[in-house]
Amino acid sequence: MADRVGPVADATFDPARFARLLSGLGHNAWLGLGYVAHGPDWVDLRLPYADTLIGDPDTGVLASGPIVALMDMATSMAVWTRVAAFMPLATLDLRVDYLRAAVSGRAVIGHGECYRLTRRIGFVRGQAHDGDPDDPVAHVAGTFMFTDAA
Repeated sequence: MADRVGPVADATFDPARFARLLSGLGHNAWLGLGYVAHGPDWVDLRLPYADTLIGDPDTGVLASGPIVALMDMATSMAVWTRVAAFMPLATLDLRVDYLRAAVSGRAVIGHGECYRLTRRIGFVRGQAHDGDPDDPVAHVAGTFMFTDAA
């Protein structure tokens, strides 16, 4: 499949299986990230509300770091989903525009989409919301680079 855009690997990437594997490893396990759904070029993940993730104890609002981690994982998984393979990526840029604070006590859903691929770069966008996709907590846009030669 040399004519295919982006790197190609032998195995098909399964976002649900990958998320289950990650749920027991590293910061993904600590954050409690979980799989919600996916399509051919997008992935939705869930960040559950937890007292350990609160940024401001007076308001109970989640800190920004866990939301950035959620969106980094959702958008990178969208790239792997689009190329149908897991391969090493580096986050080149991930811009996060916060629109409002997440509501205290609610889980945050991160939707990541890979809308364009070149031979070495995946272009992504997405949003985080706490129950209503029409009222997002944040929008993201970014790029990932494949770190192995194609």
